[in-house]
Amino acid sequence: MPRDATGVLIPGVLSPERHVPSNIIRPPYVGKTTPPAHTTGDVYDAETIEKIRRAGKISSQALDLIGSVIKPGMTTDEIDQIGHDFVISHGAYPSTLGYRGYPKSLCTSVNEVICHGIPDDTVIQEGDLVNVDITSYLDGVHGDTNRTFIVGETSPEVRDLVERTHEALNRGIKAVAPGREVNVIGRAIESYAKRFGYGVVRDFTGHGVGTSFHSGLIIPHYDSAPLYNDIMEVGMVFTIEPMLTLGTHEWDMWADDWTVTTKDKSWTAQFEHTLVVTETGADILTLS
Repeated sequence: MPRDATGVLIPGVLSPERHVPSNIIRPPYVGKTTPPAHTTGDVYDAETIEKIRRAGKISSQALDLIGSVIKPGMTTDEIDQIGHDFVISHGAYPSTLGYRGYPKSLCTSVNEVICHGIPDDTVIQEGDLVNVDITSYLDGVHGDTNRTFIVGETSPEVRDLVERTHEALNRGIKAVAPGREVNVIGRAIESYAKRFGYGVVRDFTGHGVGTSFHSGLIIPHYDSAPLYNDIMEVGMVFTIEPMLTLGTHEWDMWADDWTVTTKDKSWTAQFEHTLVVTETGADILTLS
């Protein structure tokens, strides 16, 4: 079980890369060290937005399934298998697999892991937090979402963190409106999180998504004004995915160049939706 004597997570053993049927179309970055540059902006037409919604629905339904079966004793690799099988069974490609060399079909970030945890032989224990981040690629577009699951019973402090992180996402979504700068999203999230003394992760952000997995558009989760002043437009698609911690917002990176943990090893939670800016606010594209 890859944890040290104090219960802090350490790297585990990875299983072989999972198979994707040859008839499923791969994103253009698979087999390459870096994805092609995104050159077409973040505003999409109605037809493309509906494609993103279909991809996003697959991702959301995969999380529904994972949430219904996750339990103590499972490994994070088993969660990856479940998500992988669900996505390919719907004719989609798991976007993380092969993205900049990432070796698995989703991310499993447990307890103090903020994001990008790689599924391995880590055994999930009673009371753990497991943040599962999954993206599906279908018909040339990506739908990206994540949720934090509480496994079994946990402390009131941890349960509050999860519930309030979900509420922080909702508040970020409510801040979306055409004509506003994207930094108002982070302002809404941080002002809420500060009420409880939570750390708000700054260096890992929401992003433009659609025909590219990450377009280059940055959506901050903290009050970053006057930085990140892109103006939201009708038809603009991006993710909001706040990461809140019980301690510091500062972080360490494992030697795998993916796994990000809180520097003080405090626990953390995250929720994410892909959405499109509408005339009246936001339309969530990653619902079941």
